[in-house]
Amino acid sequence: MPHAPIKDLKQFGEEKGIVIKSHRKIIEDAVATVKRRHKYSVEQIKQNFDDLLQETETTAYGIYLKAESEYGAELLDVFVKHLIRSGELKKLDQVGEVLGRHFVLFDRFFLSLAQARKAKAGKTFETLHNTLFKQLDYPFDEQAVINGKPDFVMPSIDHYKRNPLECVVFTAKRTLRERWRQITTEGTRGIGLYLATIDEKLSGNQLDEMRAHKIFVVCPRSIKNEKYPDISNVLSFERFFEDHLDPKMKIWKREGII
Repeated sequence: MPHAPIKDLKQFGEEKGIVIKSHRKIIEDAVATVKRRHKYSVEQIKQNFDDLLQETETTAYGIYLKAESEYGAELLDVFVKHLIRSGELKKLDQVGEVLGRHFVLFDRFFLSLAQARKAKAGKTFETLHNTLFKQLDYPFDEQAVINGKPDFVMPSIDHYKRNPLECVVFTAKRTLRERWRQITTEGTRGIGLYLATIDEKLSGNQLDEMRAHKIFVVCPRSIKNEKYPDISNVLSFERFFEDHLDPKMKIWKREGII
């Protein structure tokens, strides 16, 4: 009985139980790898957050490339064996000819893989940042709805509803461009909105507008020093913790909020 033609290489792999490592698992592995490498305490994570974030992103990318390579090797191995079993590939000197018949199948597969890689890259910074941030001892509610859905409301959404001026709203976006405008409402109600990013292309006009809306940009120290050295509302993570969040923690503790 002839085999039905394969129309989707990824689906073919899934039917054989072959899938690429999930984005979440890659992030978890990267964070675990960096934690083992440094064995930092919570305080040391805070002090080195700028460097850790970039190191973990680089580690995650390496883990992804390895996972992608292993996934491709396993999938192509099973596909070639399928060609042999089906009788389509009988001799070694037929490999180029037979695989050439499936060029469109491969083209669609690799295009899909590249698109998935790009989409995951867009989310990697945000997921990594939030995963690392949760390693710290700050009180927060996650993904609370307050005219939007920021990553963290500190110290809690309940206190935000009672007194937003005492709260910190914090969210991570790989790039900001004009997207920051969608969440300015949260910044104007709270003590300020903090946007973690690795965007290196923010204009002076954009940053001036953000400042007018009480919005602070938080980025790795290397980006701050190179791209925004004299911009008052652009902070490194170290400065954010020491000058903005930790002083609020003292107030929250003194007033019995946490």
